[in-house]
Amino acid sequence: MAERKARMTERERIEAVLRREKPDRVPIWSMAFGFSTVYSGAPIADFYNKPEVSLAAQRKVARDFGWVYAPWIAYAGMGGWEFGGDIKWPSGEYGGAPTCTRLPVQTEDDVWNLKVPEIATAGIVPIATEFYKLSTQERLDNEPYNAVVIVGGPFPRAGTVCGPENLTKWLIKKPDVARHLLQVVSDFFIELMQYWKDMLGVEGVMPFTGHSMESNDLISPQQFEEFCLPLNKAHFQKILDMGYKTVFCHICGEQNLNLPYWAQIPLGDPGIASIGHEIDILKAAEYMPQNVILGNVHTTILQTGTPDEVYEDCRVRIGQGKQCPSGFILAPGCELPPKAPFENVMAMTRAVNDFGWYD
Repeated sequence: MAERKARMTERERIEAVLRREKPDRVPIWSMAFGFSTVYSGAPIADFYNKPEVSLAAQRKVARDFGWVYAPWIAYAGMGGWEFGGDIKWPSGEYGGAPTCTRLPVQTEDDVWNLKVPEIATAGIVPIATEFYKLSTQERLDNEPYNAVVIVGGPFPRAGTVCGPENLTKWLIKKPDVARHLLQVVSDFFIELMQYWKDMLGVEGVMPFTGHSMESNDLISPQQFEEFCLPLNKAHFQKILDMGYKTVFCHICGEQNLNLPYWAQIPLGDPGIASIGHEIDILKAAEYMPQNVILGNVHTTILQTGTPDEVYEDCRVRIGQGKQCPSGFILAPGCELPPKAPFENVMAMTRAVNDFGWYD
């Protein structure tokens, strides 16, 4: 295809989308964590525990692949270590992210005795603090935010504190235990958000929440309505009341039956609703027309498919995304697989450059 001339940087594209204006082209937000350090020749663990290496790797991969650059340190298991569990850094052929090797909550008594930990020293917070002090020293032309900070959400983070088996069991047999645990975890992450605000302010800072364990593969939509909906409403509203305009919310996995409830949860003006490949882009936009939709390239195809298969998957999703009323950002449907072939990942950029232009 004939090459189009860009009129905007990636930063300008995101800024336009968040004003509910059409940019010149669909932007790419990579969701690249461990992939960044793998691409740069460093161990995956360095993304999470070596701030200078992580920052340099994120900047390099975004520049080389033509992506939005969003500086963050995040991991799906956040919560367990922060509340006093033990962490294992990724290593070996199959290690892709940090994991909690000893859960801080294992019994009902542990729940009732659980307290919000000291924020500044909890788990990854000191490492993230050092990272954000570095990332906020300058802001690049592909960088709409110079800090994307992690603030929950409460349900999946509670699952990492006690284990999903305990959490889902207590929802049914001991709902008072589950509610207490959820509230303590929510309180921690709201205090963490206040910590980030006091340190970094709100300008150039975006809160990020991930919601994997609310998947309908783990809980029913009725359980979501009873336990997650009121808590998420309150949790997000507290974040927005601090002065943040937009929350980046990753609605992970199979959550089609939860969409009517997500439509009731405030994410900002606009919010960014990130979805997995299990959710149709236009269906998400139908339920959340006020929010930017981000997603949702199939991560399995990125990992095991061919470049042509990735390119085609992106083509379809770009075509749907350009119809979203409040804007669209192309991204993987979850974290970019750390060891995805570089040719497959570059196919995302090729597809956007071929099909992502607005008329």
